[in-house]
Amino acid sequence: MTLSVDPVRLSADLIRCPSVTPEEGGALVLLQGVLEGAGFECHRVDRNGTPNLFARWGRKGSNRTFGFNGHTDVVPVGDAAAWTHDPFGGEIEGDWLWGRGATDMKSGVAAFVAAAVDFVRETPPDGAIVVAITGDEEGPGTDGTVALLDWMRTEGEQMSVCLVGEPTCPERMGEMMKIGRRGSMTVHFEAHGVQGHSAYPHRAKNPLHALVQLMDRVASHPLDRGTDHFDASTLAVTTIDTGNPASNVIPARARATVNIRFNDAHTSASLADWLKAEAAKVAAETGVRFALSVEVSGESFLTPPGDFVRLVAGSVRAETGVEPVLSTSGGTSDARFVKDHCAVVEFGLVGKTMHQVDERVELAQITQLKAVYGRILRDYFA
Repeated sequence: MTLSVDPVRLSADLIRCPSVTPEEGGALVLLQGVLEGAGFECHRVDRNGTPNLFARWGRKGSNRTFGFNGHTDVVPVGDAAAWTHDPFGGEIEGDWLWGRGATDMKSGVAAFVAAAVDFVRETPPDGAIVVAITGDEEGPGTDGTVALLDWMRTEGEQMSVCLVGEPTCPERMGEMMKIGRRGSMTVHFEAHGVQGHSAYPHRAKNPLHALVQLMDRVASHPLDRGTDHFDASTLAVTTIDTGNPASNVIPARARATVNIRFNDAHTSASLADWLKAEAAKVAAETGVRFALSVEVSGESFLTPPGDFVRLVAGSVRAETGVEPVLSTSGGTSDARFVKDHCAVVEFGLVGKTMHQVDERVELAQITQLKAVYGRILRDYFA
């Protein structure tokens, strides 16, 4: 008789792998061994020094292929001396597992791998299961899940649906799943004026006055009132800088940055066009020239409530006794890349301690998450 995979033990083993982005730390090697032992075909899909793992059980090209996406890279520990336990010790004390990645998201990866291995051993499905794990979710994101999806496209690999195992629950297990995410973009402004003496402002063109005027205009403008599944979009001015050490000199240049989290009423292109138009208006009024550069982390997206969303929500409800809220809140995740491949939703642990000193997770939550994932697989292939 084959013993089931213990998700708590696998979580602890993964935490003991010091996989701070972009280091692999042994985490993907460990997972590959577990998955290959259960009959998964594994491929390392490393790109530009970023470690990634693709694993598939079943026939390539199956009509029903359930996908899981997650990451084993973690953020730095910060002040290690401030931790109650070794950040990479994977220690269990009382009802808790401690360590960097305990919630975000090594335990989520372990829970799915444990559920998938037990599932294919006990009731081999008519279809395939894909596990796509990156080492670059906490980093730039350019060579992680993106590289996996590029490789899959080249190799003819396909997921019918995908579950991302990020921690989605604010306070208790089962209360929230993600069916979309807001878009995220950062815009850098540079104002070019004319330097001069502060006692003779008419002889200069003050870029700070123009820049502050522009920042007030864009920050005071409501982007929208929200949509059916999204809260209102937000724009935050995050910095205004000149680097001017002299109090009696009007500088020639000034810089500012805004970050926008936007819903499905916008695209990054439409927002960039609006900001450029506002900058042009202020330039015409002040004679100060503006240059803008735009960085887009991801567009907003939504997986409309349907069969897949209902299947995941039903499994969460059955195993936790809680009806999950269908949310689009929070920051970005790698679901923003997966959504171009197939329908994607997110469900995982309570994320209260993620990225904190003394990151930890309740042992019961890991076991419960494995049960949720196992039910999702059973219901999907039923």
